[in-house]
Amino acid sequence: MSQQDDVDPTGSPEPEVAASEEQVAFDINDFPGGARSAIEAVLMVVDEPVTEEALASALELPIEDVGVALDELAQEYAHEQRGFMLRRLGGGWRIYSRPEYAPVVERFLLGGQQARLTQAALETLAVIAYRQPISRARIGAIRGVNVDGVVRTLLARGMVTETGQDPTGGAVLYGTTDLFLQRMGLDSLDDLPALAPYLPSAEVLEELASEGLA
Repeated sequence: MSQQDDVDPTGSPEPEVAASEEQVAFDINDFPGGARSAIEAVLMVVDEPVTEEALASALELPIEDVGVALDELAQEYAHEQRGFMLRRLGGGWRIYSRPEYAPVVERFLLGGQQARLTQAALETLAVIAYRQPISRARIGAIRGVNVDGVVRTLLARGMVTETGQDPTGGAVLYGTTDLFLQRMGLDSLDDLPALAPYLPSAEVLEELASEGLA
């Protein structure tokens, strides 16, 4: 085969080249705050702890530099007594409200009309209550919709909490809190109405997971 045979007669770029050109190109040093501010920007939008490797890949930085920046940010937040903190949890990093300010956050979120949960939030809360501990992906599989925003709302309102990680896939698992029991007027989860039979069983969830749906 001649060299000419390798050339696309249409002059179109090869797929790999075209794909690379579609990626957003930037120089991290062009941003006002540099790498540290870029890392902060990503941390503000993640729903689950993000690893140093993932940050390094997205920002095209050495993993060591990302680790140093994260440690510096965590120490800075603690020293300045910010209302939030940067924690390493489950092998990744995420920004959390400081525990000391829980009463303030709860009063804000539960005051006035903000105390009312939407129908979507109530349905998601029911799934978590009956199938905990459960991941967001499996909650979404049961409800048939994306539940990321709803779960964030329930977390912010203190109705659910992160209870650990799935030992097989590493996904964050969620469960209800004592505040949930108080708001529902329950002494324990054993007092929940017998609605569990109407939700998919653990076996069904496993089948959904194997099919990539949960």
